[in-house]
Amino acid sequence: MKLAVGLGCQRGCELHALLALFDTALAEAGIERQHITALASLDRKQDEPGLLALAHRLNLPLQCFSAEQLAAYEGRLSHKSAVAFAHTGCYGIAESAALALAEQLSPGPARLLITRKKTAQATFALACAG
Repeated sequence: MKLAVGLGCQRGCELHALLALFDTALAEAGIERQHITALASLDRKQDEPGLLALAHRLNLPLQCFSAEQLAAYEGRLSHKSAVAFAHTGCYGIAESAALALAEQLSPGPARLLITRKKTAQATFALACAG
């Protein structure tokens, strides 16, 4: 089973803030870090230093999707953020990106294993397919 993590973050979000959210969410779910296959986010975050540093630290690929690609998952989100929509054109980056990547990694519809976890600076979600 391939596990995909979706991440959203504010501009300038530090590595330590993303890593803390990542590790806390996985620990609460009883999932070990090495079971994660890849990270995903919104394409406009593809050069975000904190996300790039997290991908490097975890030695995982970071796949980014357009707002149009992520908007297709709107009906499957546990939470819809009007603020996220106003800024990006999709209602939830972390959950949508996790679902999109999970479906890219494995055949079949993806499902959220960890719904949106939020801190002041970032959001996290975990999905799997297959």
